[in-house]
Amino acid sequence: MTDLYLDHPLLTSRYFYPCPNHFEGPFFVNGDGFRLGCRYLNQSDDGPTIIHFHGNGETVEDYLGDFEDRITGMGANLLLAEYRGYGMSDGVPGLTAMLEDVQLIVEASGVPPERIVFFGRSLGSLYAAHGASLYPQAAGLIIESGLADPLERILVRIEPRHVGATMETLQAAVDRHLNQQHKIRAFKGHVLILHTRNDDLVRVSHAERLYEWADEPKELKIFERGDHNSIMAVNEDAYFSAVERFIASCLPSG
Repeated sequence: MTDLYLDHPLLTSRYFYPCPNHFEGPFFVNGDGFRLGCRYLNQSDDGPTIIHFHGNGETVEDYLGDFEDRITGMGANLLLAEYRGYGMSDGVPGLTAMLEDVQLIVEASGVPPERIVFFGRSLGSLYAAHGASLYPQAAGLIIESGLADPLERILVRIEPRHVGATMETLQAAVDRHLNQQHKIRAFKGHVLILHTRNDDLVRVSHAERLYEWADEPKELKIFERGDHNSIMAVNEDAYFSAVERFIASCLPSG
């Protein structure tokens, strides 16, 4: 799945910041002519599996160590998904092309959807929400600093004419592939929305819209401290407490 406008090389070059790196124990997921260098800590057959999609200026390597320890300390398995061209992955990133990778990652995990919690941060919210729409029976969906209107962020980087589109055709492409409202409304599991009131890149109104579109049971957690890139660090204890309560509520142990 590719789109003439949303996977245009100019938009790709301005939206993504692929950075190569290496870490021990990668979990490779094979695609058609590329592979994704993910990380998979699968420690329990009984616990939920968190599939985490990071932001566009991050890589899996940024979530090694403390984040892994906090999540696995909750009794959950953790699969850190990587994007094409990032970290230990090859291939070229693309907004719509990478939607296909969500299913590849889920299938490679070997986990039934009923035990999966999709977790997306910033750009990663597009892929987490897509996963939730593909697998509406999944246990949960967590969106951190996520996007309600992807077109808003696209227009920060390009004008429609730069990719051979009009505003109408670009909007139609976003609605066709990246309709967050449609995808979240298709999901039947528990939803947690995390955001900071002072997010300097993605306004808090995005979180409010995502929350409005989600079905019950759902929770909106707005932090009064931090910004788009410091939400977790500044609110660490409250952040992980909210995640832990959520995981326990959407997939109780025993």
